[in-house]
Amino acid sequence: MATEEASLCALESLMTEFFHSCTTNERKREIEELLNTFASQAGSWRHCLYFLSHSRNEYVMMYSLTVFENLVNKMWVGVASEEKAELRSCLPKLLLSQHAVLPFFIRNKLCKVIVDIGRQDWPMFYHDFFSNTLQLVQTPAMMSLGLVLLKMTSEELVCPREDLSVARKEELRKLLLEQIPTVLNLLTGILETVWEKHSGSATTPPPSPTSAVVMGSESGALCSLALECLAHLFSWIPLSSSITPALLASIFHFARFGCQLPIKAKSTTATSNGDTTTTTVGDTLPANGGTGLPRGVQQVGQSERARLGVLAMNCINELMCKNCVPLDFEEFLLRISQQTFFLLQKLTNTNSHSNTNTNTHTVKNRLQELDESYLEKFTDFLRLFVSVHLRRIESNAQFPLVEFLALLFKYTFNQPTHEGYLACLDIWSIFLDYMTTKIRSRLADSDSVLNRYKDALVLLLREVLNRIQFRLNQSQLEELDDETLDDDKQTEWQRYLRQSLEVVAKVMELLPSQTFSTLFPVLQEDLDIYLGLQQFIVTTGTSRRLNITAEADCRKLHCALRDLSSLLQAVGRLAEFFTGDVFTARSSDALAIVQRLVEVTCYGSQISLYDVETAVPSVLKPDLIDVHAQSLAALQAYSHWLAQFCSEVQRQQDQTRFVSLITSSMAATTPLISAKVPEKLLLSACHLLVSMATTVRPVFLVSLPAVQNVFNLITENHNHQLPHEAHVLVCRALSTMLLLPWLCLPESEQQWPSRSTSHSRLLSALTQHYRLLPRPPAYHHNNKAVMQQTLSVLRDLVESISGESTKSRQICYQSLQESVQVSLALFPLYIQQPEITDEMLSFFLTLFQALRVQMGVAFTEQIIQTFLSMFTREQLAISILQEGSAGSKVVQKFLKILQVVVQEPGHTFKPLLPSILSLCMEQVYPIVAERSCPDVKAEMFELLFQILHQNWRFFFKSSVLSSVQRVGAGEQMENEAQFTAAMQAFGQSFLQPDIHIFKQNLSYLEILNTKHKLYHKKLFQSSMLFHFINVLLQVLLHKSHDLLQDDITVAVYNMAAVNFHTFYSSFLPEFLNGCQGLDPHQRATLARNFTPERDLPSFTQSVYRLVNDLRYYRLCNGSLPPGTLKL
Repeated sequence: MATEEASLCALESLMTEFFHSCTTNERKREIEELLNTFASQAGSWRHCLYFLSHSRNEYVMMYSLTVFENLVNKMWVGVASEEKAELRSCLPKLLLSQHAVLPFFIRNKLCKVIVDIGRQDWPMFYHDFFSNTLQLVQTPAMMSLGLVLLKMTSEELVCPREDLSVARKEELRKLLLEQIPTVLNLLTGILETVWEKHSGSATTPPPSPTSAVVMGSESGALCSLALECLAHLFSWIPLSSSITPALLASIFHFARFGCQLPIKAKSTTATSNGDTTTTTVGDTLPANGGTGLPRGVQQVGQSERARLGVLAMNCINELMCKNCVPLDFEEFLLRISQQTFFLLQKLTNTNSHSNTNTNTHTVKNRLQELDESYLEKFTDFLRLFVSVHLRRIESNAQFPLVEFLALLFKYTFNQPTHEGYLACLDIWSIFLDYMTTKIRSRLADSDSVLNRYKDALVLLLREVLNRIQFRLNQSQLEELDDETLDDDKQTEWQRYLRQSLEVVAKVMELLPSQTFSTLFPVLQEDLDIYLGLQQFIVTTGTSRRLNITAEADCRKLHCALRDLSSLLQAVGRLAEFFTGDVFTARSSDALAIVQRLVEVTCYGSQISLYDVETAVPSVLKPDLIDVHAQSLAALQAYSHWLAQFCSEVQRQQDQTRFVSLITSSMAATTPLISAKVPEKLLLSACHLLVSMATTVRPVFLVSLPAVQNVFNLITENHNHQLPHEAHVLVCRALSTMLLLPWLCLPESEQQWPSRSTSHSRLLSALTQHYRLLPRPPAYHHNNKAVMQQTLSVLRDLVESISGESTKSRQICYQSLQESVQVSLALFPLYIQQPEITDEMLSFFLTLFQALRVQMGVAFTEQIIQTFLSMFTREQLAISILQEGSAGSKVVQKFLKILQVVVQEPGHTFKPLLPSILSLCMEQVYPIVAERSCPDVKAEMFELLFQILHQNWRFFFKSSVLSSVQRVGAGEQMENEAQFTAAMQAFGQSFLQPDIHIFKQNLSYLEILNTKHKLYHKKLFQSSMLFHFINVLLQVLLHKSHDLLQDDITVAVYNMAAVNFHTFYSSFLPEFLNGCQGLDPHQRATLARNFTPERDLPSFTQSVYRLVNDLRYYRLCNGSLPPGTLKL
């Protein structure tokens, strides 16, 4: 005893020293080694049992429990049966005797150790483990402890762990499922008892949430534990009759707690002069002030009541997550829906109640006072209800769906936070998607379906439009950040507006005429203010000023401009609903919109509001610029409608209105293409010009004076350089005007000769400085800028016509030919300047992707040979080893070019294959094989895959007949060494940690097998197949790529399926014999459990069992004491 006391004192001293702030890291390592050495000694747990029983030092107790946990989870197999029995007896006794005085985290850790023992030994050796837990749950004084153990049992026995075999996991799940009816009955009883005790009634529905259901803190804690336990049970048990109406009713009793406002009771006290005063007490009531609680019992406060509501909603949401609802559970679902309907009523209730101040609350104020977590959980429930179960409940006459939508409407538009509001908009989006799908599938009675919800949808539309308007909600909308970009590259305001407009668009799809008639008057109101600004512009000399200076007027103008910008975006978002099949039916509405938009853009450009001085320049100037930019963007959105309108008027032989629209829009757009215009407005104008050229394609576009001015600006006026992005866009627009075929015109009327001449002249002007660049060493500092700008413009021009007609690409290449020759000549001179080389290779890559046919075989070969000669082993090493650098990007681009070349069908570039393979396997691969270099490695393996996939006959000369018959015996193999090297490279990549390369390469092998029967090839079967299976199984065993578990298993199945008999009879025994850390009996068990099934689901289960059990056996064997005899 004295020795154990001394050990305890020494341990306490060590632990105190370890956690002392002055202890050095070196000393901490020494102490850690001492503690680990002690813990690994046989019988150390006995000392820990003494420490745990006699110490109140939290560090010592936690260390002792860690020793127990390690013993149970990692060494249990090697513990003597007598010691196991002693532990199963001592630890529960210790828990029962000390649970009330132990810190909660120590108590929970001790509970977990006991549950861990139960996971190993129940029911065979620890037969009373679960019955003891249930007994504790039924004992009032021990109920909380029993619930903690019950929840841990659900968590630890159901969730998969490595220290159990698959058979044991299945056994535990089955055993627990047998106990579920008893467990749920007990939990129902606890919740019902507490509710009856504190509400005085168990009727349904219970007293109003605004009534004072007052509960003691001990009862509240008990209910919290019971609800937490239920939530975890619901996460894994199937829906069954054990989930009774009584249990559901009890959960909803507590869900109503979240609807309660803080209880404010009035208490009356006498003053010294005999008068009385009334005081309001929030959150807690006097100890015996009519609460029904015994004196001295602490009452549950508002935050605890809200937490009970959150926990109850967790339980409900776990049930609602289950998409698989048996037919006999429709009634169950209806009951949940009705209960939730009542909850939603309470949340949005504004009736007055005698004991609260609810009558002074709006719905929004009411929701604002409720717990934020509760509202989040309730919104989650509504989302689950609408997305998963609405289709089941909609047709049930007992559920008032239209009334439910009315309450959801009230709940949505009274949300106290922007995030809450957007979450509710998501629910409406789900509902609108459901409606759209339903109407498309039931066209016959679509009108009757729509009529049922029409009023609700129109209300939704109006309110959503109201919510994006500053004149109605300025203070709330100004709170939204419009500067910081999130991961999706949008600000908080842009996200808010986008989600709102998506709802508007979904309503438009269902109710087009109502949406149009609702939106257009609101837009018109703000347009009138904007179009009336001209009268307030005062000109003084060269400056112009907006003569609106009063604060109220400026605020009104600010709101009107912000709203006009938003509504213009709404109008643009709806453009898709005027094209296609509905073009004719809605053409008058669309024409009115487009005419109005053209009018607005012309007005903005004519009076140049972006250049006007204002009283509040930091606010109004950005507003004016944004409105102008959005009007151009909205008009651009209607370019597809304009293209359809163009085709229509050509058939009708009356193009007057169309010509007028295009001419006016260009007159509004082209003056903005200037370096003096704010960039946001300039880019909007450029994008509109591009859309006119690429989508609408009017025949007369290029001849318009306004467009000719842009040609002159780009080709002649070099003093007013546009920003690079705008310059690229304008060049693209001008090029496509000349290259793309005009719509609805025959080939004979396309005027290709004159357009070709014009295009050649355009590109000659654009590339003049580039083509005349002095060659090194006569280098000028401006060379780099000229090369990068010109090459990026040329690359964009080629990309823009990559999918167009042969004629367009021919003309493009003719105009580019001289620039391409210059680029090839310059390439070797700039090989040591990766920024320029990168731009050049980007240009050549685009050329190969879009114009390789036009370039011709001879010139293409010349380009590739030039590149191959420049990228020597030394040059590649220098570039690749600077990971993430410009040099590394150059190699990536080069490999991408080779990918395009090897994918070319036919025999055109087949002579280049040996050189490309040699570069890939002998120069690039040795450099990247043992290094990370993820980007270069990904491109190299993509190239290797494309060589194999697109040039299979380069390796296998098999006949059509043999490939159909899937016969490997008669195949003719060529270039075997290169094929083997490629396969080895793929195999080697599976031994490395990069999960992205692993996933990519595994999919490549699977594609090669699907398309070319790779796994069936004689060479692959004889010398590679089992090596690949072995590597993939080892990856599963080491859990290094667990995210790809399913993909790996499918690949193993496809490889095994080549010859299941050989896999089961030869590979599997050989694989198990090669696995270290197993005894013969365990190997035999693993082989026996891998059932020789040939379907994928069964095979997948067998692989999972093999991997799990093999790891389990190794863990068990590793925990055995040295010298243990294995039978």
